[in-house]
Parts: sequence; C-alpha cells; structure tokens
Amino acid sequence: MAKKPETGERLIASNKKALHDYFVVQKFEAGIVLTGTEMKSLRAGKANLKDAYVLLKNEEAYLFGAHISPYTHGNLQNHDPERTRKLLLNRKELDKLYSETAEKGLTVVPLRLYFKGARVKAEIAVVRGKKQYDKRDTERTRELDREAAQAMKERR
Repeated sequence: MAKKPETGERLIASNKKALHDYFVVQKFEAGIVLTGTEMKSLRAGKANLKDAYVLLKNEEAYLFGAHISPYTHGNLQNHDPERTRKLLLNRKELDKLYSETAEKGLTVVPLRLYFKGARVKAEIAVVRGKKQYDKRDTERTRELDREAAQAMKERR
C-alpha cells in the first residue's frame, strides 16, 4: 500500500533577525524554483535566511542572499549556495507587492522556508524598519509577557 503524502508544514529555516529588525505589514506565501541538489540540501535542513531579501524586477520576484549549502553527496553539477532564486507568485500578489513597496520605507524580506507537502514554500513579508527605541520597546513587552506567564504558572 502506498504511503500518503504529508499535508502538514515542516519548518526548514526561519529569519528571526527580520522579526527583530522590522514591523511586518503583510505576509505572502510563494513557491521557489529550485534544482535537485538544493532540494536535497533543504531536506537535510541546510539553509540560512539571515541576510536574504526579495527584489522585484521585470514583473517577477527574486530571492537574493539566501544561503542553501551545497549537497554533501553532490557532484560537479552541485548548485551555487547563494544563487538568485525565482519566487512563484500569481499576478495579483505581484501587483500588490509592487504597490506596497512603491511606498517609501517598505521592503520585502523572507521570514521562513518550509515544506508544504512535498513542495518548498517561502513566507515573504512586506516590512517597515524599526528604530532602536522600537526594538527596545518590543524586547521590554516580550520580557513582561514572559514574567507574567511565569508568575501565572507558579500560582498553579
């Protein structure tokens, strides 16, 4: 009997730095054009989105700076770790991204890479940069929430 494909999501890599440095305005889900050895590296969890960003040109979206390590058992046709990868979005989503990024101060960054079934998806977001005092305020509220949760746990 054949095994049914997975329908859940399995995280490959996340961009925690983006959540620290930016306010998320809107999120999108995009497919990625990959080679075979990139797919095998992603199955092994060898990806990094730390300095990655999305660039919109020629009415298409491209992922720059995402590092997918070369496949360890690859041969001469192994991929370049930081090559530009095309993102797959429908026309309405691309138009929305173009109109959002036309506004000054907004950019597009990837938040995470994950498997959805057998396919690799990227969650990208339109973001606005945080100032230093915004970062401190976010840290302070997160710490207060953590302390409140711990106090509630101790009362039980």
